[in-house]
Amino acid sequence: MSKKRRVNSDGTPKREKRPDMFSARPFEGFADEVEWIALRELVPAASAPLKLVPQLIEEFGDRPVTLATVLPMAWPAMTKPDGRIFVGLQRHVQSGDVSRDLAVALVRALQTNPGSPVSVPAHAGHGPRLQDLIVDGPLAITLHDGFEFWLDGDPGDDPNVKASLERANASIYPTVRLAAAKAAYWCRVPDRGHVRWVLPDEEDAALGALARLSASGDLLLGEGTKFAGMFRAHGRLVPVWDIPRDPEAAEWEAPLAAFAKRYADALADPAPLDSAARRSRQGLVGRQLTLR
Repeated sequence: MSKKRRVNSDGTPKREKRPDMFSARPFEGFADEVEWIALRELVPAASAPLKLVPQLIEEFGDRPVTLATVLPMAWPAMTKPDGRIFVGLQRHVQSGDVSRDLAVALVRALQTNPGSPVSVPAHAGHGPRLQDLIVDGPLAITLHDGFEFWLDGDPGDDPNVKASLERANASIYPTVRLAAAKAAYWCRVPDRGHVRWVLPDEEDAALGALARLSASGDLLLGEGTKFAGMFRAHGRLVPVWDIPRDPEAAEWEAPLAAFAKRYADALADPAPLDSAARRSRQGLVGRQLTLR
């Protein structure tokens, strides 16, 4: 007996629902996992070169690939007439596994004629993840003041791309990568500054260390600062501090380095949390926001 076809009210076939994939740590295994998270969730305009694995180079040639925080109109990928490929981290359509989404976008871009639009399916499906397609290593990150790097100095004639560039540039706030800790960034928004740091440790251990520091009064970066809360992003915690607006990024290197030392000491403490630290832990949990 044949299976009855499901149709919509207008007679068109209903689209079959596919189970979504989910990865709590989509960038697990990358040497710079925390920087991938920062570029995905915290940094407005940045790029980094990627290197294809030998199997892809053999099949498609050694095409230069650039990772970008955002592409025009939040495209998943785009190709240039000279064969270069751009892959966008921050995009509108995504599944529960960011790594798989990026892998599909990269493969589709490789299969696309240089300079042509890249068609990426709405549902990534099963297959290789980004970790399978690029050579791992530290990201050589470049921060940008605008998104003109999309266009190689030529905005072209597409009014949608021009409008997207203008909107994207208007949304950028000053951002600086801090040297005191990996994946730590200073930024300035209209009425204040922020320091945001993607911690490299497992969530429970990181939360315990922050709770110890909160209980002992060592959670701040100095006078005039405030602990604003935390993001939970792709399996890692991202504490955020409100800081005075005027001091430049370089002035927060020493305070963050001192905090990183206190955090490392608290992380290494083998003793169970005392009652004050447990209360602080509960307070910190209530100030978490999950990003996906």
